[in-house]
Amino acid sequence: MKRHLDFKISQHFKKYRQVLILLGSRQVGKTTLVKKIFPAADFFLVDNEPIRKILESYDIETYKTLIDENSKEIIIDEIHLLDDPGRAVKIIYDQLEDIRIIITGSSSFHIRNKTGESLAGRKIDYNIYPLTFSEYLNQKGIEEELNYNILEKIIDDKKYNPKDQAYRFDVKNILDGVLIFGQYPHLIKNPNDEKYLLNFTDSLIFRDVLELNLIEDKKLAKDLLKLLAFQIGSLINYSELADNLKADQRTIRRYVEIFEQSFIIFRLYPYSKKKRDEITKAAKIFFYDTGIRNALIGDFSDLESRTDKGALFENFIISELVKLNSYSENNFKLYYWRTKQGSEIDVVLEKGRELIGAEVKYKRKAINKAFKNRYPEAKVRLVTAGNFY
Repeated sequence: MKRHLDFKISQHFKKYRQVLILLGSRQVGKTTLVKKIFPAADFFLVDNEPIRKILESYDIETYKTLIDENSKEIIIDEIHLLDDPGRAVKIIYDQLEDIRIIITGSSSFHIRNKTGESLAGRKIDYNIYPLTFSEYLNQKGIEEELNYNILEKIIDDKKYNPKDQAYRFDVKNILDGVLIFGQYPHLIKNPNDEKYLLNFTDSLIFRDVLELNLIEDKKLAKDLLKLLAFQIGSLINYSELADNLKADQRTIRRYVEIFEQSFIIFRLYPYSKKKRDEITKAAKIFFYDTGIRNALIGDFSDLESRTDKGALFENFIISELVKLNSYSENNFKLYYWRTKQGSEIDVVLEKGRELIGAEVKYKRKAINKAFKNRYPEAKVRLVTAGNFY
C-alpha cells in the first residue's frame, strides 16, 4: 500500500526537528500513513474524550501523565478537534525537546489559523489527497511501483504522445470506475460503494466542516456544495450563486474558502499577461474527488450515458496534476486560460520560463491553436482518455 508521500514523511526527522503536520480530508489515509512510517510512536486520538480533556489542560505536568517518559515519537491524530491545537503542540515541542511530534488534521483552515502564531518556525506541513491514479493502481495490485506519468507525460517532450496508447491493463474500465466512484482508499476493497460515498460525503460536510463552528447555516452549506458540484470546470459567479441560494455574497465566498481549506474543492485561477481580451479574475471550481462530486448530485450512472463525462474527465486530470505537482515538488503553478471571445485552454502549467498548455478532452479532437498563437513559446498538449497515462 504505497503512497507518494511515504519517502518524504519517512525522511522528515532526518532533516528537521520541527513538528510534522499531515493535512488531508477525512478517510484519505493520514492515520494509516503515519502509523506505517512511525510504528513505534505513541498514538493519541483527540476524538477520544479523555485524551482530548488532557490535551486541553494545556499543562505540561498533565501531559506527562499521558506521554510515556521513554517515548521517542508521538502521533496526535485529528488535532483540529482541539480548541487550541497550536498551544498544545507548542507546550510539548518546547518542553519535551527529545520527542518527535507527528500530528494529523482534516481542516487546514482551522489548523493554520489556530497554529499559525503558536507554531511559527516549529512546524512543516504536508498535504495528502485522495489516491492518485498511480496509487490506485498500486493498491489494486495492478502496478508495483508508483509513478508521476500523468504529470510527466504533459511536461516531458520525450514522454508526450498525443496518440492513443497501448496499455498492459484495461485502462478504460479502470478510468471509467474512477470517474464515477472516485479514489478514496476505502473503495479499493469496496468498489462501486454508493452507500459509503453518500454517507461519507454527508459526514465530510456535516462532521468535519460543521463541527469546526465556521459555518452557521448547514442547509446553505450543503446546497452551495451541490450547486458547485453541478458546475465543475465552470467559472464561479459568486453573485449568481448568492442569488440562487438567497444568501449574502460574502457568506458564499467564505463558505467556498472553508470548503477549499477542508480539502473538498479547489479553485483554478486564470492565466493572463494582462491582455485586454483575456479573463483575469474569475476562478474555476473543481473537486479533489469525482466520487464526492457525484455523491453530492446523487448520480452514479454509467459513464457512457452521462452528459457530464467530459467535465468529469477534466476534473480528474486537473486534480491529478494538483496532487502530483504537490507530491513531486515540481513547483509548477497551475491555471486555466480563456479569452472573452471563448478561446480556451483547460490547464496551463508555468514554472519560470516554462509554459505548457493542455487541452483535456475525453475523446480526441483538434487542438485549439489560439493559446499557441498568443504565447508562441508555450508547448501545447492534448490529453485524452486514450493517452493520459
